[in-house]
Amino acid sequence: MQAQTQEKTQQEQRQYRTFPILLSFLIAGFIGLFSETALNIALNDLIQIFAIQPSTVQWLTTGYLLTLGILVPVSGLLLQWFTTRQLFITSLIFSIIGMLTAALAPSFEVLLVARVIQAIGTALLLPLMFNTILLIFPIHKRGSIMGLIGLVIMFAPAIGPTISGLVIANLSWHWIFWLALPFFVLSLICGIVFMENVSTITKPKIDIVSIILSTFGFGGVVYGFSASGEGEGWGSSKVIIALLVGVIALILFTIRQLSMQQPMMNLRTFKFPMFTLGVILLFIGMMTILSSMIMLPLYLQSGLALSAFAAGLILLPGGILNGFMSPVMGRLFDKYGPKWLVIPGMVIVTIVLWLFSGVSMDTAITLIVALHIFLMIGVSMIMMPAQTNGLNQLPPQFYPDGTAIMNTLQQVAGAIGTAVAITIMSAGQKSYMSNVTNPNDPLNAVNSLNAGIQDAFVFALIVSVIGLICALFIKRVNVEQKN
Repeated sequence: MQAQTQEKTQQEQRQYRTFPILLSFLIAGFIGLFSETALNIALNDLIQIFAIQPSTVQWLTTGYLLTLGILVPVSGLLLQWFTTRQLFITSLIFSIIGMLTAALAPSFEVLLVARVIQAIGTALLLPLMFNTILLIFPIHKRGSIMGLIGLVIMFAPAIGPTISGLVIANLSWHWIFWLALPFFVLSLICGIVFMENVSTITKPKIDIVSIILSTFGFGGVVYGFSASGEGEGWGSSKVIIALLVGVIALILFTIRQLSMQQPMMNLRTFKFPMFTLGVILLFIGMMTILSSMIMLPLYLQSGLALSAFAAGLILLPGGILNGFMSPVMGRLFDKYGPKWLVIPGMVIVTIVLWLFSGVSMDTAITLIVALHIFLMIGVSMIMMPAQTNGLNQLPPQFYPDGTAIMNTLQQVAGAIGTAVAITIMSAGQKSYMSNVTNPNDPLNAVNSLNAGIQDAFVFALIVSVIGLICALFIKRVNVEQKN
């Protein structure tokens, strides 16, 4: 009976037009993830155009990641309520509306709303992509396909600053969205023509209370960090209330999930130590890479007075290498396990962040390029091996929950890392300016920015040291024992 079922499954898989389906997802996924960092290189221009503070402009990144962090766990339920075609087309419609709104945005507020709409589309697309790939490709092909997806996931946000820098050097920032819009339309057309319904619709009960607690929990925590970055200060009532609401909601969310027979997010996955350690390392890795990717463009453009295109070119080698390291690290992980990748990776990241904490206006461009390359290599050695090893320890029935937890916390980590980095940078700027005799001197403004960025990298260094200590406890999970 089992053999007949497997044969039937294989026959069904052969009937799928896998290439156009995969192509639709890769195009949409690439542009969606490209949007995460495409505006980073334009932040300096947007600060001047809209007359806003750095602490305000960071909401374009934080808001995007926060939306993903709130919606990704909910999308797991949507996969069981709606067909593959329905979710794919809906995600692309949200993405196209968001991209078009951003291209036409006359103000910062409209641009921020557009980013949130874009994030809704991406939040629906990413879980759908992974779920569909697992269903339409046989086991012996999944490794190479997931490696390809991993390349897209890492490559797209890494080259975002470079492509947008080239656009800004020749056109306005609006064209970042105008040029990306046709690719979403192409992906939508491919999806309408070729996308097939591959998932099973079970329509489980949706727990509204869990969704509300999740939203207030993750939203409150990230909003609290972001509000402090806007100059409210950690002692302000707005920040304290937001953090209290967030923490209390997350505690109640945790209690509710552990007491439910069919939780929205099964937190019992944390009883597996390597999974828990993998989540911690992913959290730290995402905080590091997202905070660095918002600090470096500000440093290169405002501190070193480089153009957007020049700053993008400086970040290009590390971005490209980071993308292509994903499949390489997958093969090395299979051969050597996580220990000989994650620990050296954390050492590399820690050393690089220590060197970044001493950057100044006199730092050579070649050194910045080299440090960024090694930072990207270190991050690639940490994230994929830690994630794969952690998921390997879970029983198969926990795979969807484990994936949802990791995806959700990665987005929240990125949002928190970005907000805290901007907070520390702003505080460093204010501290420096409070001790100068002439605050109106342009040189003091540049020096204050440099001092704030150094402080932000010190924060990232402390986080990486914690990650290095955690990495010392990682060990390989024997997958064969679960079979």
